[in-house]
Amino acid sequence: MGDLKAPLLGRDRERPSLLVIDPKKRALGVRSWIRIDTAGNSHVLEADKFTVMRRCQLPGRDLRLLDPLFVYPSTILGREKAIVVNLEQIRCVITADEVLVLNSLDSYVLQFVSELRRRIAPNKHINAGTFEWRSPGSKKIDVSSYDFKEPNSSSPQANHHEELLDGLSVNALPFELKALEVALETACVVLDAQTAELEDEAYPLLEKLASRISTLNLERVRRLKSRLVGLKRRVERVRDEIEQLMDDDEDMAELYLTKKKEAGNVFAVMSASAPVSPVGSPQAARTLEKLQSIGKHKLDRMNSESNAEGVDEVEMLLEAYFVVVDGILNKLTSLEEYIEDTEDLININLDHVRNQLIQFELILTTATFVMAFYSIIAGIFGMNIPLPLTDRPWAFKWIITVSGLVGVFFFASVILFLRWRKLIPI
Repeated sequence: MGDLKAPLLGRDRERPSLLVIDPKKRALGVRSWIRIDTAGNSHVLEADKFTVMRRCQLPGRDLRLLDPLFVYPSTILGREKAIVVNLEQIRCVITADEVLVLNSLDSYVLQFVSELRRRIAPNKHINAGTFEWRSPGSKKIDVSSYDFKEPNSSSPQANHHEELLDGLSVNALPFELKALEVALETACVVLDAQTAELEDEAYPLLEKLASRISTLNLERVRRLKSRLVGLKRRVERVRDEIEQLMDDDEDMAELYLTKKKEAGNVFAVMSASAPVSPVGSPQAARTLEKLQSIGKHKLDRMNSESNAEGVDEVEMLLEAYFVVVDGILNKLTSLEEYIEDTEDLININLDHVRNQLIQFELILTTATFVMAFYSIIAGIFGMNIPLPLTDRPWAFKWIITVSGLVGVFFFASVILFLRWRKLIPI
């Protein structure tokens, strides 16, 4: 495919819109990207996978993580000249000069683009509502009504997050770290919003289930728990990815693309400034070798000094968002424990009801045995054979009375025995 080409965007070329890509191009891997440069300008591009690979010098396996047709876990990969970011809805490639974001109708992608432009060029007036997004049906979507929720600033995690970021100057951060920070912030906003939505739905439902157990409420809680498990797994993946980066200084140093680019430019300038001597001249060879040795020594010293400073900045940045993600994970863990406590309470209530049924069954069995005694008496006197007292008029009353007293005495004896053994409540 050819180089990246910017389509016509109407009167305002800074308003990205979702392109309707031809099915043939889509079959060849052509996708719509939003490009944001270091000046805060943005426009939409059409590019295939191989063009992006050549432009950002990335292997195909890294770019495959951004494929929207597949679901990959959250990943942050630092490469020689690019950072591959796959955090929730944010799928982008960050270089020292630009950010390529997969174009999408998702509101959080729009938030990422607008917030990144605001961070890069704070003096520009950038309003999220000015973006025009077009659906595949060429229908404009008004995004001015979107309500982008920020994390709760009154929470301890948010306060600690602000304290950690106090040591970082936003303007002092290089372009790639600003983009990475906005991507992490957007991912935290996505996870925090979904967690808050889950909490708002879960706690009333669990209270309702605890007061009234029904099949409908149990099915709702089952679906809620399934969503909770999936969301918790995603949050754990983001936290583990940040923690893995924080544990390896080399991986954090790989994220500092600007200093690596500057070091490469210094080496290129020093190589270009070498004196030109006749071909095959021993003096030229010795001079070039000496310049390369000096340049390599200076580059190594610059890299060691810059890596120490850069790792500290990256570590502070990652630690701040690690605290936020860990706080979200604690919320989900608390909600999961609350669900487990509710399940334990339901099991206790069911056991209590089951015990009451067993007690009732025991009492009913005793009463049935007493009635069986009456059936025996009726069977005996119902035989078609001569029996004593059959011709006495008072015999019927006495037999009924004595049989009733014997049945009542037997029933009372059994109940007292069960209470004495504490098989039924006293």
